[in-house]
Amino acid sequence: MRPTTPSEPDPDQPPRPRGSWALDVITRSWAGRAILIGGVVKLVATLILRVVQDSFVVEVIGTAGTLALLIGVAYFAARLIGLARRRLLWRVRRKLILSYIFVGLVPALLIVVFFMVCGVLLFGAVSQYVIDTRLKAAVEQDQFLARSTALELGRMSSEAEARAYLERKQALMAERYPQLSFVVVPVGRACDGGTTAAGPLQIARPMTVGPWSHVDPPEALPAWVPCAGFSGLVAYTLTARDGSDGAAAGATTTRTFLAVRAAAVPDGASPRFALIVDVPIGQEAVSRLRQDTGIELRDISAYAGRNGQRSGRAAPSPATAKRSLRSFHLDTSEMSERLMPPWVVFTEFADWATGRRGMASLAIQMSIADIYNRLSPREVLGQDTLAIVVLAVGALFLIIQFFALVVGFALAQSITGSVHQLFIGTERVQQGDFSHQIEVRTRDQLGELADSFNEMTSRLTGLLAEMAEKKRLEEELRIARKIQMSLLPQGQVQMPGLLMTANCTPAREVGGDYYDFLPLGDQQIGILIADVSGKGTSAALYMAELKGLMLSLCQIHRSPRDLMIAANRIIADNIDSRSFITMTYAVMDLEAKTMTYARAGHTPLLHVPACGGTRDVQVLTAGGMVLGLKIDKGEKFAEFLEECTLPLTPGDVFVLFTDGITEAMNADEEMFGEERLSELVANHADLPFDELRERIFREVRAFAGEPGPHDDMTLILLKVEPTALSVPSPSAAASVAALS
Repeated sequence: MRPTTPSEPDPDQPPRPRGSWALDVITRSWAGRAILIGGVVKLVATLILRVVQDSFVVEVIGTAGTLALLIGVAYFAARLIGLARRRLLWRVRRKLILSYIFVGLVPALLIVVFFMVCGVLLFGAVSQYVIDTRLKAAVEQDQFLARSTALELGRMSSEAEARAYLERKQALMAERYPQLSFVVVPVGRACDGGTTAAGPLQIARPMTVGPWSHVDPPEALPAWVPCAGFSGLVAYTLTARDGSDGAAAGATTTRTFLAVRAAAVPDGASPRFALIVDVPIGQEAVSRLRQDTGIELRDISAYAGRNGQRSGRAAPSPATAKRSLRSFHLDTSEMSERLMPPWVVFTEFADWATGRRGMASLAIQMSIADIYNRLSPREVLGQDTLAIVVLAVGALFLIIQFFALVVGFALAQSITGSVHQLFIGTERVQQGDFSHQIEVRTRDQLGELADSFNEMTSRLTGLLAEMAEKKRLEEELRIARKIQMSLLPQGQVQMPGLLMTANCTPAREVGGDYYDFLPLGDQQIGILIADVSGKGTSAALYMAELKGLMLSLCQIHRSPRDLMIAANRIIADNIDSRSFITMTYAVMDLEAKTMTYARAGHTPLLHVPACGGTRDVQVLTAGGMVLGLKIDKGEKFAEFLEECTLPLTPGDVFVLFTDGITEAMNADEEMFGEERLSELVANHADLPFDELRERIFREVRAFAGEPGPHDDMTLILLKVEPTALSVPSPSAAASVAALS
């Protein structure tokens, strides 16, 4: 049967009724059930909130329903995108066309968007600069007004004269600053550096001049304001209730505004009053800013000050709270239909009560056309000429894009024809027809690909046969590895008074390392570790023969030396002349409190004595030749073989290992070495045995790096417990025998 493509329906499947798949998706998938349940929960929560108006539990339930709904919709959206990608982009032609679009069209659009964003950023930076300049100029003007007025008031002798002067001053400036307000507050402080006496004017209580419609006038000069005075921005809030400012009946609307405030103290060592001047940034200032610059101020928000708390929004007094926001509302109806992207600029203000500094965000809208008209050098280059140049470049860009798209379609047609022939050929090969040949129409790279395909099909039969043979050999090796690992002790080895753990990691599927625990009596056990020269199947076969031989000889010879002499005679007559075996055999006698061992050319034993403080490692290197050498009849082997006996102490640790551990090499061809292993065991001898074993193997693998072990690695750890030398256990031999 010919396989179907993702864009073709399966002819073996019966047609399904319309709408049934949608019902299955909603009712049988977890995402569909999430959408269904989330929608119902959200609908019920919305209906309940219309009746209850305010319920935290219902809002939480509604939020959970919304979350379930969004998760389900996101899941189905991802599935639909994947399905569309598989069906729409299955053909190579569509992929090539889409790649042309992404390579040519999308970057062009991104460039346009990039320059538009850069333009908005540029105009935003200009707006920030303009607003900062305007605010700085307003602060400087307010400071000059406050200082000059304070100097004039210092020459006056009565409050009436001072009030009349302030009223005239306010009337003169009312046309430009209609909300300009003055307040004179009494001051009772000494100013450092003052050399003149205070003026004759004395103020008993605050004297206000001006509307003060934006906020209540200050009643005193804050302590943080120095004698040199203050000038800057302050933030305040106004609140409207009962439907004012367009709010619904009973609702409350709170807005933040800025005011330019300056405080001046007359010269002298003991000033008696201070003058505070306020100019709120209201509708008049906003209108002037809009007319002069094309920048429209929309809203103001006060942000956290330096103490980490919200600043600048002092609690309004009852009189301030009742003021309407209508006179301070920023009307933006005149520029609502222009190209005015929103922007946010920031400025610093001071909290009048505490002096802490904070940041205020000013939401603005930029009229790009107005700003551009003020910045563009129309006297040098007319706007019409610039527009013509831009249109010409855009038209040329469109022509090039169209030409590139046509060329892309032609290339796609050429490429996909050859790809389709390859697809037909792979389908024939998939059906088992290895004789199919593709017609070579061109001599380009696609033609060479067709030739390679034809050559591949001619060789595929032989490759399949080789692959089947390789798979058979791998299966046999897998079975051999399973059998070999079954020859080693299985499970955790237990003998009261003696902790034992071991691990064997072959370098290939099978290996030549061998270890075993041989029961010799209630208080005796034989510990064997051996390494057959070479790797692979031959070493594994010798290892299996060695296990049977050792199980027999350990019951006859209790002396490690006698056992190895007998084993050497048998092995030398049956092993290949190019092979040999290294072995260490030790007998742990817990009743006699001794360990007797012999070493036939194997790696040394490591002995960590039980003592306090730093535990030095003893390297035990008893003499002995390897097993299986056909030099003589065994006289040399027996002559060089030594048997040593060590006393056992509670806490003694013994380490037996093969050369795969100490001869592990890193990228610099440096071996791990016995010294590094001894140091590792000495530093971590007090760890639990399984953890110590894994620590050693982990350090060796990290040292060797990625390629993996080049030789089999086997490790045995032994530790004498205090109970081993005191209370005998008749079940020890039976426990070890069960493992072997």
